[in-house]
Amino acid sequence: MNNEEIESKMNSSLIHFNKEINALRTGRASTALVEDILVDSYGTKVPINQLGNINIPEARLITIQVWDNNLIKNVEKAILDSNIGITPQTEGAVMRLPLPNINEERRKELTKLASKYAEENKISIRNIRRDFMDNLKKDLKDKKINEDELKKSTDEIQKITDKYIDEIDKKLKQKQEEIMKV
Repeated sequence: MNNEEIESKMNSSLIHFNKEINALRTGRASTALVEDILVDSYGTKVPINQLGNINIPEARLITIQVWDNNLIKNVEKAILDSNIGITPQTEGAVMRLPLPNINEERRKELTKLASKYAEENKISIRNIRRDFMDNLKKDLKDKKINEDELKKSTDEIQKITDKYIDEIDKKLKQKQEEIMKV
Protein backbone atom coordinates (compact mmCIF):
# COMPACT_ATOMS: atom_id res chain seq x y z
CA MET A 1 0.00 0.00 0.00
CA ASN A 2 1.34 3.36 -0.97
CA ASN A 3 0.24 6.66 0.65
CA GLU A 4 1.59 8.67 -2.29
CA GLU A 5 -0.70 6.71 -4.64
CA ILE A 6 -3.75 7.41 -2.45
CA GLU A 7 -2.81 11.09 -2.13
CA SER A 8 -2.30 11.34 -5.89
CA LYS A 9 -5.70 9.81 -6.73
CA MET A 10 -7.54 11.89 -4.13
CA ASN A 11 -5.72 15.02 -5.26
CA SER A 12 -6.96 14.39 -8.82
CA SER A 13 -10.51 14.48 -7.47
CA LEU A 14 -9.77 17.74 -5.66
CA ILE A 15 -8.27 19.28 -8.81
CA HIS A 16 -11.34 18.20 -10.79
CA PHE A 17 -13.62 19.74 -8.17
CA ASN A 18 -11.68 23.02 -8.27
CA LYS A 19 -12.05 23.15 -12.04
CA GLU A 20 -15.79 22.54 -11.79
CA ILE A 21 -16.50 25.21 -9.18
CA ASN A 22 -14.17 27.76 -10.76
CA ALA A 23 -16.30 27.53 -13.88
CA LEU A 24 -19.39 28.52 -11.87
CA ARG A 25 -20.27 32.14 -12.41
CA THR A 26 -20.20 34.50 -9.47
CA GLY A 27 -20.69 38.25 -9.67
CA ARG A 28 -17.14 38.71 -10.94
CA ALA A 29 -15.61 37.81 -14.29
CA SER A 30 -13.22 34.87 -14.41
CA THR A 31 -11.34 33.33 -17.32
CA ALA A 32 -12.38 29.91 -15.94
CA LEU A 33 -15.91 30.66 -17.16
CA VAL A 34 -14.91 30.33 -20.80
CA GLU A 35 -11.42 28.89 -21.16
CA ASP A 36 -12.54 25.24 -21.36
CA ILE A 37 -15.50 25.78 -23.71
CA LEU A 38 -14.85 23.61 -26.77
CA VAL A 39 -14.97 25.29 -30.18
CA ASP A 40 -15.16 23.55 -33.55
CA SER A 41 -11.85 24.51 -35.17
CA TYR A 42 -11.32 23.02 -38.62
CA GLY A 43 -13.03 19.74 -37.70
CA THR A 44 -11.48 19.43 -34.22
CA LYS A 45 -12.89 20.49 -30.84
CA VAL A 46 -10.43 22.89 -29.19
CA PRO A 47 -10.74 24.86 -25.91
CA ILE A 48 -11.16 28.63 -26.38
CA ASN A 49 -7.95 29.33 -24.46
CA GLN A 50 -6.04 27.70 -27.36
CA LEU A 51 -7.71 29.95 -29.95
CA GLY A 52 -7.14 33.40 -28.47
CA ASN A 53 -6.24 35.59 -25.51
CA ILE A 54 -8.80 35.73 -22.69
CA ASN A 55 -8.68 38.85 -20.51
CA ILE A 56 -10.61 40.47 -17.66
CA PRO A 57 -10.34 44.23 -18.33
CA GLU A 58 -12.93 44.99 -15.62
CA ALA A 59 -14.83 43.13 -12.90
CA ARG A 60 -17.87 42.30 -15.04
CA LEU A 61 -16.33 41.89 -18.50
CA ILE A 62 -14.41 39.14 -20.27
CA THR A 63 -12.72 39.83 -23.60
CA ILE A 64 -11.47 37.24 -26.05
CA GLN A 65 -9.01 38.24 -28.78
CA VAL A 66 -9.45 35.44 -31.34
CA TRP A 67 -6.23 34.84 -33.29
CA ASP A 68 -7.84 33.35 -36.41
CA ASN A 69 -10.60 35.60 -37.84
CA ASN A 70 -12.13 32.55 -39.60
CA LEU A 71 -13.00 31.08 -36.18
CA ILE A 72 -14.83 34.08 -34.67
CA LYS A 73 -18.29 32.77 -35.61
CA ASN A 74 -17.41 29.31 -34.21
CA VAL A 75 -16.26 30.85 -30.91
CA GLU A 76 -19.48 32.90 -30.68
CA LYS A 77 -21.57 29.79 -31.35
CA ALA A 78 -19.68 27.74 -28.75
CA ILE A 79 -20.21 30.44 -26.10
CA LEU A 80 -23.93 30.67 -26.90
CA ASP A 81 -24.28 26.85 -26.85
CA SER A 82 -22.42 26.55 -23.54
CA ASN A 83 -25.37 27.79 -21.44
CA ILE A 84 -23.24 30.14 -19.34
CA GLY A 85 -25.86 32.81 -19.90
CA ILE A 86 -23.63 35.32 -21.69
CA THR A 87 -24.19 36.77 -25.15
CA PRO A 88 -20.96 37.71 -26.93
CA GLN A 89 -20.63 41.13 -28.59
CA THR A 90 -18.09 40.98 -31.41
CA GLU A 91 -16.10 43.94 -32.71
CA GLY A 92 -13.56 42.78 -35.29
CA ALA A 93 -11.40 40.07 -33.76
CA VAL A 94 -12.30 41.11 -30.18
CA MET A 95 -15.25 39.52 -28.47
CA ARG A 96 -16.73 41.18 -25.39
CA LEU A 97 -18.66 39.11 -22.87
CA PRO A 98 -20.45 41.45 -20.44
CA LEU A 99 -21.63 39.58 -17.35
CA PRO A 100 -25.23 40.34 -16.44
CA ASN A 101 -26.26 40.67 -12.81
CA ILE A 102 -27.20 37.39 -11.18
CA ASN A 103 -30.57 37.34 -9.45
CA GLU A 104 -31.16 35.67 -6.07
CA GLU A 105 -32.80 32.61 -7.61
CA ARG A 106 -29.86 32.00 -9.95
CA ARG A 107 -27.42 32.42 -7.06
CA LYS A 108 -29.28 29.71 -5.13
CA GLU A 109 -29.20 27.42 -8.18
CA LEU A 110 -25.45 27.97 -8.49
CA THR A 111 -24.84 27.15 -4.80
CA LYS A 112 -26.86 23.95 -5.22
CA LEU A 113 -24.79 23.08 -8.28
CA ALA A 114 -21.59 23.71 -6.32
CA SER A 115 -22.91 21.38 -3.57
CA LYS A 116 -23.67 18.73 -6.18
CA TYR A 117 -20.11 18.97 -7.54
CA ALA A 118 -18.74 18.72 -4.00
CA GLU A 119 -20.81 15.62 -3.23
CA GLU A 120 -19.81 13.89 -6.47
CA ASN A 121 -16.13 14.48 -5.72
CA LYS A 122 -16.49 13.35 -2.10
CA ILE A 123 -18.04 10.12 -3.41
CA SER A 124 -15.07 9.73 -5.73
CA ILE A 125 -12.68 10.17 -2.79
CA ARG A 126 -14.64 7.65 -0.68
CA ASN A 127 -14.51 5.17 -3.57
CA ILE A 128 -10.74 5.56 -3.71
CA ARG A 129 -10.63 4.89 0.05
CA ARG A 130 -12.84 1.80 -0.35
CA ASP A 131 -10.61 0.39 -3.13
CA PHE A 132 -7.49 0.76 -1.01
CA MET A 133 -9.24 -0.72 2.05
CA ASP A 134 -10.37 -3.71 -0.04
CA ASN A 135 -6.78 -4.24 -1.18
CA LEU A 136 -5.60 -4.16 2.44
CA LYS A 137 -8.21 -6.75 3.48
CA LYS A 138 -7.13 -8.94 0.58
CA ASP A 139 -3.48 -8.57 1.68
CA LEU A 140 -4.50 -9.61 5.21
CA LYS A 141 -6.38 -12.62 3.87
CA ASP A 142 -3.35 -13.57 1.72
CA LYS A 143 -1.18 -13.12 4.86
CA LYS A 144 0.91 -10.36 3.21
CA ILE A 145 0.20 -8.12 6.22
CA ASN A 146 -0.88 -8.74 9.81
CA GLU A 147 -3.77 -7.26 11.84
CA ASP A 148 -1.58 -4.47 13.29
CA GLU A 149 -0.44 -3.36 9.83
CA LEU A 150 -4.05 -3.45 8.63
CA LYS A 151 -5.15 -1.24 11.53
CA LYS A 152 -2.27 1.20 11.04
CA SER A 153 -2.83 1.45 7.26
CA THR A 154 -6.59 1.78 7.67
CA ASP A 155 -6.08 4.69 10.07
CA GLU A 156 -3.66 6.38 7.65
CA ILE A 157 -6.08 6.00 4.73
CA GLN A 158 -8.88 7.47 6.84
CA LYS A 159 -6.73 10.48 7.82
CA ILE A 160 -5.88 11.15 4.17
CA THR A 161 -9.56 10.76 3.19
CA ASP A 162 -10.67 13.17 5.94
CA LYS A 163 -8.07 15.71 4.80
CA TYR A 164 -9.40 15.74 1.22
CA ILE A 165 -13.06 15.74 2.26
CA ASP A 166 -12.34 18.73 4.57
CA GLU A 167 -10.56 20.51 1.71
CA ILE A 168 -13.59 20.06 -0.56
CA ASP A 169 -15.91 21.31 2.21
CA LYS A 170 -13.73 24.41 2.73
CA LYS A 171 -13.62 25.23 -0.98
CA LEU A 172 -17.37 24.65 -1.30
CA LYS A 173 -18.10 27.02 1.59
CA GLN A 174 -15.81 29.69 0.03
CA LYS A 175 -17.46 29.34 -3.37
CA GLN A 176 -20.98 29.48 -1.95
CA GLU A 177 -20.14 32.68 -0.02
CA GLU A 178 -18.64 34.13 -3.21
CA ILE A 179 -21.78 33.24 -5.21
CA MET A 180 -24.19 34.67 -2.62
CA LYS A 181 -22.22 37.93 -2.24
CA VAL A 182 -24.09 40.68 -4.07
